[in-house]
Amino acid sequence: FQYLKRFDQGCNLDTFCYTAHSVEGSPAECLQQFLLHCGITDPSWSELRNFTWFLNIQLRDCEASVFCNPDFVQDTLQGF
Repeated sequence: FQYLKRFDQGCNLDTFCYTAHSVEGSPAECLQQFLLHCGITDPSWSELRNFTWFLNIQLRDCEASVFCNPDFVQDTLQGF
């Protein structure tokens, strides 16, 4: 949710890192973001769950990757 919200606001996601202790938005806002970005019209709960599960894994791996660390790659791979 935090990534999708910032993406819609046009924020630079290269320097953002998810924080589990930081609560943002309401459950309704979260659901709205998932519905907007899942790519399926009228998705089931199962489809939303799969979308959020897959997105979470991809973002976690991205945060852990040295190639996505802005301190390491600086402007060489900006937006990668």
